[in-house]
Amino acid sequence: MFKKLSKYVKEYKKDAILTPIFVILEVVMEVVIPLLMARIIDVGIQNGDVKYIVEIGGLLIVCAILSLTFGMLSGRFAAKASAGYAKNLRKEMFHKIQDYSFENIDKFSTSSLVTRMTTDVTNVQMAFQMIIRILVRGPIMMIFALLMVLSISTKLSTIFFVAIPVLGVVLYYIAIKAHPNFERVFKKYDKLNRVVQENVSAIRVVKAFVREDHEEEKFKEVNDEVYRDFKKAEKIVAFNGPAMQITIYTCILLISWIGSQLIVGGTMQTGELSSIITYAWQILASLMMLSFVFVMVIMAQSSAERILEVIEEEPSLKNKENPVTKIKDGSIKFEDVSFVYSDEENKNKYSLQNINLDIKAGETVGIIGGTGSSKSTLVQLIPRLYDVTKGSVKVGGIDVRNYDIHALREEVAMVLQKNVLFSGTIAENLRWGDKSADQEDLEEACKLAQADGFIKEFPSKYETVLDQGGTNVSGGQKQRICIARAILKQPKILILDDSTSAVDTKTDALIRKAFREKIPNTTKIIIAQRVSSVEDADKIIVLNEGRINGIGTSEELLKTNNIYREVYESQMKGGDEEDAEN
Repeated sequence: MFKKLSKYVKEYKKDAILTPIFVILEVVMEVVIPLLMARIIDVGIQNGDVKYIVEIGGLLIVCAILSLTFGMLSGRFAAKASAGYAKNLRKEMFHKIQDYSFENIDKFSTSSLVTRMTTDVTNVQMAFQMIIRILVRGPIMMIFALLMVLSISTKLSTIFFVAIPVLGVVLYYIAIKAHPNFERVFKKYDKLNRVVQENVSAIRVVKAFVREDHEEEKFKEVNDEVYRDFKKAEKIVAFNGPAMQITIYTCILLISWIGSQLIVGGTMQTGELSSIITYAWQILASLMMLSFVFVMVIMAQSSAERILEVIEEEPSLKNKENPVTKIKDGSIKFEDVSFVYSDEENKNKYSLQNINLDIKAGETVGIIGGTGSSKSTLVQLIPRLYDVTKGSVKVGGIDVRNYDIHALREEVAMVLQKNVLFSGTIAENLRWGDKSADQEDLEEACKLAQADGFIKEFPSKYETVLDQGGTNVSGGQKQRICIARAILKQPKILILDDSTSAVDTKTDALIRKAFREKIPNTTKIIIAQRVSSVEDADKIIVLNEGRINGIGTSEELLKTNNIYREVYESQMKGGDEEDAEN
């Protein structure tokens, strides 16, 4: 798993290699220092040789300075390598998400993807830095220090050969017990982020309905779940500290006791015991560091698995070999189309069944139907946001699955049911439709969408800065900006998914009139709840429970289709009563 992710070190490989090299050099210096200290005590001080003390003391200072220098360099390279590694991981995940189809996006929640690109990447970054630095330092320090202890006293070295396996068993126990808990924790993080995201994005609704207490309770519930799972994991990991402390102090006590007996017996000198105690601290500190890294790697393992899930997820929509890149016209044909969403809950429930449609280029088509009749699902098959389950959808006489996805979507402009504007100026948002559009193009598109008037009323006009999501403009204004953005693409097919619901009927009529006069060759598909929005369409499609219930002009459907007639009469009657009251 970590091996799969290691390839994303890429251009920071040099820093990742230099880090352990400097770590090893630092360790060598730290291992030499106690040996020099022992020589000063046992030779220089014992014999009263001042010259020897000064010479060895100077060498000791040089080793200390080199150790400090190598440590600083290893830290610098480790920080650069780990930060670059995290950057590449986030970049790869973000790039992969851009290729996801709606089906792939549906598999992961938005909050989960955010958690994976932030918290999970940070965990892996920290683990990577520890692996290339501490995980190298620990074993090397332990081996070198053990060799030095062996060279001084074989008897005392046996203490470490007993202590190390004992700690290994403890760490193994911690690993197998803690890992499942950390896996649960990160899944709960997804849920926590989702609750926060929903609350922040819908804060106006929360305040309007005075639901702060409800939201606080919902947050408290999921926050407590994270706390409980983390507490379970941390309780297990907490055994690491006491186990290490007991081992360290037991080893030091044994070394002091046995070493003092050896000194009294004349088989060991004071400086040698002093150096062994220093090496003991180095060995046990290395074990402490390794255990710390071990715990961090356990946490990072869950994060690494979640990151790999995103990176290895294959987009469900792909281009065929030698795809078609030229769309002839905006004609659309549905041939016996059925569609089911891929999630298990709905896998046997078709959202669309046996859809047959023939729409000529330049036609205006209205789609009407009750909530849940799959109107949005139908139009999402045209730019291949989803693939049909059965049958085929053709644009310009060619199955959409044979087109280059990018080329197809360039010619199909959609104004989705949920209008999305990004933080930035109105002009910047409009240029999502055409990044090279000049001011004249922007104003022309906005005039068609009936947006130019209100935009010019703002003090900064087209340079007015929009808040994230466009919260500082009304719903109707947002819809019209989104329509203008779609028009700027100059598409062959324009789809409005209930995109004029927030504008008044007069403005709605003006937008449709502009479409007829200014973009007559563009195929226009208008999903609406208001009959008046589709009444003058070339044909109207009535959907009911994922099936076509009727097709025809408004006059034809009034005679032949009960659903359309009921909707028409209820809306027209309501409109007449309103006019009478006014």
